[in-house]
Amino acid sequence: VQLQASGGGLVQAGGSLRLSCTASGSVVSIIRMGWYRQAPGKQRDLVATISDAGTTNYANSVKGRFTISRDNAENTMYLQMNSLKSEDTAVYYCHARTRNLCYWGQGTEVTVSS
Repeated sequence: VQLQASGGGLVQAGGSLRLSCTASGSVVSIIRMGWYRQAPGKQRDLVATISDAGTTNYANSVKGRFTISRDNAENTMYLQMNSLKSEDTAVYYCHARTRNLCYWGQGTEVTVSS
């Protein structure tokens, strides 16, 4: 499985961005996809996940502001980020899990200016 993330950028606090992650390769084996983020000097943390059945899970810090979704026909996952805060500044990574393996995409940087 290969993952290609895009959509990061610079935005003012209160603004919005939408991240995309397109999967290729053995996509039929993917059972869950998600977004993680890593701020400078910090560990990589979970942002949100979505199962192949559409079940979603969010970190408390983004609930009500971020929405994860996926378009199975396009093999693409999205993260709509609204009401962005400076603490959302990080490199965002997409992730995919099969029954036995995990895959990471390259990061896309999000910078929120206050």
